[in-house]
Formats: sequence, C-alpha cells, structure tokens
Amino acid sequence: MKGILSAILSALLRATHGMRRGGRRLWHHARLASQLRYPVPASVVIEGRAFVYGTGAIRIGERALLYPHLYLETQQQAEIVLSDDVVLSTGVHIAARAGIRVGRGTMIGEYTSLRDANHAREEGRPVRDSGYVTQPIVIGEDVWIGRGVIVLGGVTIGDRATIGANAVVTRDVPAGAVVAGVPARPLRG
Repeated sequence: MKGILSAILSALLRATHGMRRGGRRLWHHARLASQLRYPVPASVVIEGRAFVYGTGAIRIGERALLYPHLYLETQQQAEIVLSDDVVLSTGVHIAARAGIRVGRGTMIGEYTSLRDANHAREEGRPVRDSGYVTQPIVIGEDVWIGRGVIVLGGVTIGDRATIGANAVVTRDVPAGAVVAGVPARPLRG
C-alpha cells in the first residue's frame, strides 16, 4: 500500500512540476516588479528571489533571464539598465551610485560584482563617513563575463568582449578583447 501511494504521489508531483515552476516564476516576477520604479516586461524570466535595495531605479529589457539571489542596489540618481536578452546568473551583485548599463545579449556569470562607487578617504573622518567616489559602468552588447568577476567604477567594456573568471576589471576593455587576471589584462592568442 505504501509503495502504491508513493508511486501515485511521485506521478502527481512529476505531472505538476511545470505548473509549480511556472507559479514560482510568476511569484518572483511579481515580487521584483513591486520593488522597481519601472515595469518589468512579461517576457522576463525570474528563477528566484532578487534582493532590491535603495531607490529601485532599475530598468529590465525584454527576455532577460535572472537567476536567484541577485543583489540590486541603486542610490541617489543612479539607474541600473539591463538591456534585452541579458542573463544574470546566481548571486550577481550590482550596486549603482552613478549608473550601470548592461548591453543587449550580455551574460554575467555567478557571483560577479559590478560596483560603480568606492569609499573616499577624508582626513580626520572614518571611512564610513567619508562619502564615495563614483563613476558609471558601461558594458557593451554580447559581452561574456565569467564567474566571480569584479568590475569597478569608470570601466567601459566593449561589445563582444570576454572577461575570464575571477578577473578584476579596473580599466576599459576594448570590443572583442579577451581579458583575465588581477588586474584584468589582455590574453595573448
């Protein structure tokens, strides 16, 4: 009897898997949309919770794919703009005080961090109270950013560039370039 019930329950769970997954996506979509200033297109697929902090000034393009555990923060007048067909993998961290733009078709690997601000230092004041130095980040179209990459403020990454896993990008990357390392440097072919 136990085996029969187990088989029935397993069959029921398999039969409803797609419906449950769709329901979770819909829930996460609605939750994210409720936290943003701008509408989230219906074509955006959200696989899990995104944590939104600050002003909620985040624009998401059509057909974006957002994996779980994203951290999205905007402060002051900054916006985060994710163009059409962008993929943000699990644990991506994007914090904007000046502005961050990600071009169409760009894929960003797990646990990557894009931060357009650094703490400033003022004589006689703790770093926490010394403000920030901010510069926007611009990432071109069809860029592939590997797992664990850090992109700092003021950087522009050109179209079709590739950034190797765990690189720290401190300066501009030309279109089509392949860079890796700390700090990121072009790889020789």
